[in-house]
Amino acid sequence: MKNCLAIILILLLSWNCSPPKKATKLPDISITPRTGWNAAEPKPYKTHVPVQITIHHEGTKLEMTADAARKIKNIQTWGMGPDRKWADIPYHFLIAPNGTIYEGRNVFTTGETATEYDPTGHLLITCLGNLEEQEVPEQQLTSLINLIAYCSKKYKLPYETLASHKDYSKQTTCPGKNLYKYLENGYIKAAVKKVLR
Repeated sequence: MKNCLAIILILLLSWNCSPPKKATKLPDISITPRTGWNAAEPKPYKTHVPVQITIHHEGTKLEMTADAARKIKNIQTWGMGPDRKWADIPYHFLIAPNGTIYEGRNVFTTGETATEYDPTGHLLITCLGNLEEQEVPEQQLTSLINLIAYCSKKYKLPYETLASHKDYSKQTTCPGKNLYKYLENGYIKAAVKKVLR
């Protein structure tokens, strides 16, 4: 009986002395909500569950000092207009050259693309600007890395699945050679891994 009590006591003590489990914390980022760029209400849309993250660039030149909120509103107006007839702005998140992150469409709705790939299951992040011609500003790249880490943790999306628009489409150079090089050489994945640690 004494032996049994001793074993129980040891087990209780070892259980109480176990280090507490670390709470999973999201990377600290700031996201400007849709009201920050005067978003229109979306049309009925197709829902999905994101399983991977895909990087885009918006494709038209945008300088550091430009009004990114106005640019985003114009993208939505064009996308929902007669040219495209999309349900909303095509991307789930947008990043300005100065690093400001903007909320796009609902993450649980399928994004849009002007090419042949089906973005169902893809969480779409775009960097504003034409990154085929423009260099990626440091602030924009840093925000992209932090946002990928945030989305990876929040939505349980393995960052190892990270890819770009051109990896799924033969009709585009998106996200532009000046951003794609950071995907191609593994820099972004390594930086995201570091943030998640």
